Amino acid sequence: MLYQEREEYIKKELEKKSFVKTMDLVNILDVSIDTIRRDLKKMEEKGLLKCARGGAASIDNTTVISTFHEREIKNIELKREAAKKAIMMIKENSTIALNSGTTNTILASEMLSLKFPFTVITNNLSVIQILKNSPFIDIICIGGFLDKKENSFYGQTCENEFSLYNPDIAFLSINAVSLENGFSDFRYNDFPIINTLVNKSHQCIAVMDSTKFGKKSKKNILKLNDIHLLISDHLISDLQKNSFKEKGLKII
Repeated sequence: MLYQEREEYIKKELEKKSFVKTMDLVNILDVSIDTIRRDLKKMEEKGLLKCARGGAASIDNTTVISTFHEREIKNIELKREAAKKAIMMIKENSTIALNSGTTNTILASEMLSLKFPFTVITNNLSVIQILKNSPFIDIICIGGFLDKKENSFYGQTCENEFSLYNPDIAFLSINAVSLENGFSDFRYNDFPIINTLVNKSHQCIAVMDSTKFGKKSKKNILKLNDIHLLISDHLISDLQKNSFKEKGLKII
């Protein structure tokens, strides 16, 4: 396969996934790892991507709004890695709040591995469906107007119900984060819910995969220091961690 053909394939994969792994490209394109590394470096020099540990990422710094299902399967392994870290924060008999968002559906799936009692408060219908058969997890369902596209409940009723609780931890699924803009999102209905959880929860933790870093979405919703901790995946560099730490946000 010629370089031009490999470049075109990599560009299409980045449009779909935002991140491609070097070894996946080696196996699919049937070339050496050195060839792929040279290809990625050449594409980075042309401004087509950004090389990262283990692969390359899209350089688009604006999030693309897609369907719930498309977002749910996108970067699923990176989301799962972050989710596995997040569940380590959950203690027995604690109360956990989850907002809408695809990362929290992955987090809910990982919660099923926990074999001790705790309570989940959520407006996320996908989370409710995942957790409903667990013998260990009590679920408090926050209702309201059902947004079928987001598979979550919103509205004044939802906001009022969330305000009645004081969760030990709120795990927040948010669309984008950057040093310049803080946390931003496109789900206007979710803004007041996120703010309520920030104000009512003992600890607020954002759970975001690395493809959401350095990007911006429709509206800035939180400052970096509004969140106690950000949990992500292994693709976050020490330089990124230190840069955010200087702004008051710890990343693990």
